[in-house]
Amino acid sequence: MTIMSRIASDFQLMLRRPPRQQYAALCFRKRKKQAAPEVLLVTSRDTGRWVIPKGWPMRGKKSHLVAEREAYEEAGVKGNVSREPIGYYTYHKGMNDGLKVACRVQVHALEVKELLKEFPEKGTRRLEWVSCEEAAARVQEPELKVLFHAFAQKLLNGALAPGQLPESP
Repeated sequence: MTIMSRIASDFQLMLRRPPRQQYAALCFRKRKKQAAPEVLLVTSRDTGRWVIPKGWPMRGKKSHLVAEREAYEEAGVKGNVSREPIGYYTYHKGMNDGLKVACRVQVHALEVKELLKEFPEKGTRRLEWVSCEEAAARVQEPELKVLFHAFAQKLLNGALAPGQLPESP
C-alpha cells in the first residue's frame, strides 16, 4: 500500500462515525375475523416511502417510551408497548444538509388499543394497515423486511401473543 493510499484509507476511517440511534414502534392489531395480525405503515414526510413510526432519543425517556411517543405523534395510535426490543435494523437517513447518516433503529412492538382522530402529524403522512408480508414488500430496508417476517412468525407461534404485552408505565 502506498503512503497516499494509506493516508486516504485512514482519513476515510476517521470520517466514519458510529450509527446514530433511533427508536421505533412496530404497531400491530389482531382482527377478530382474521387469523394473521395487521401492522401499521406510515409514509415518511420527506420521500413518501413506507416506514414505521420512529424517532430520535428523548432526554429522560426510556427507549420503549420514545417508540410509544413516536407512534402517537406520527400515526395517532395508543396501546401497549414492549419494554424489550423485538429487533433492530439499519438505514441511511437523509439529513436537511444533504448528508446521509447511518442509523440503527431499535424496534419495540406496540399492540394498538386506540386510534385517535387527532394527533400531531395528522395530514402529513399516509397510514395503512397491511399484513406483515405486504409490509415487508413495501419497505425498502432489507433488515426491516426480515423483521416483519420474523414478527409474523412469533405471533403465529404464540411467542408474542396479542394481549400479552405489558402496559407502559
